[in-house]
Amino acid sequence: MARRQKGYPINGWVVIDKPLGLTSTQVVGRVRRAFQPRKVGHGGTLDPLASGLLPIAMGEATKTVPYIMDGVKTYRFTVRWGEATATDDAEGEVIERSLTRPSGTEIRAILPQFLGSIEQTPPIFSAIKVAGKRAYDRARAAEDFVLEPRRVLITDLKLLEDPGPERCGPDYATFQAICGKGAYMRALARDLGRALGTCAHVVALRRSTVGPFGEAHAISLESLEALGHSAADSGAVLPIEAALDDIPALALTETEANCLRRGQAVSMLARANRERIRDFTNGAIVYASSGGKPVALARYEAGDIHPVRVLNV
Repeated sequence: MARRQKGYPINGWVVIDKPLGLTSTQVVGRVRRAFQPRKVGHGGTLDPLASGLLPIAMGEATKTVPYIMDGVKTYRFTVRWGEATATDDAEGEVIERSLTRPSGTEIRAILPQFLGSIEQTPPIFSAIKVAGKRAYDRARAAEDFVLEPRRVLITDLKLLEDPGPERCGPDYATFQAICGKGAYMRALARDLGRALGTCAHVVALRRSTVGPFGEAHAISLESLEALGHSAADSGAVLPIEAALDDIPALALTETEANCLRRGQAVSMLARANRERIRDFTNGAIVYASSGGKPVALARYEAGDIHPVRVLNV
């Protein structure tokens, strides 16, 4: 006899506006207590000193987490010039100081260096694994290790607030960055400082978009928990497909859908199907549905649709 799964069969996304001071794991724990889903996972870690969007997947939506992780993200962050810290943010010990303060003109002149596909060395206090152990654990243990630089994509980087006496003084500047997977704003702040002949760290960080999710989709933890037992029926839970806006969609007949659910490929070679697949490229991942319900994430190959992750809803 199959073992009964614990929790409720809730399938979808809830986008939390994470407050300062909480880890992503703590937020997931509070969402788990609010909804009691069978499965739960999040779409991209936020540091405790960062606020903003933390999409959390429940049930079958956890199978779509990689598509959110790979999505474009928007950050707003404030940099303090003249101090470098061990963690590249305000939480760490100051390890270097400089009297140099860049002007707005100087900052704007070097921003193009940080656009496009660039090499970035992650902060040593990060969740990256080094020989099976998290980098932040090795750093806290004062172990000697090196993180290799890696390619990240930054598609837009703007100076929003110049250093100057009208704002927070010459020690601070605020930026907006739009980037792909794996880019660290703490590392970006550190490297901006170096490029400007000084040192720097992040003192404020907020994430405002993750893939298709924006601030209009978000709910605070307090508002979610205030809903109590009605949270699951409140409209706060977004459908599984909300995470898949950038993936081609394919509507299937019920017969075709049943084939995918059984793990079988579906042929699209018949002339009648040409219009349905005309925008698909070979190897593309598509979102397959039937009757308005999710069926599977599937791969289009040589005229056939192959199931990759079946969505059991």
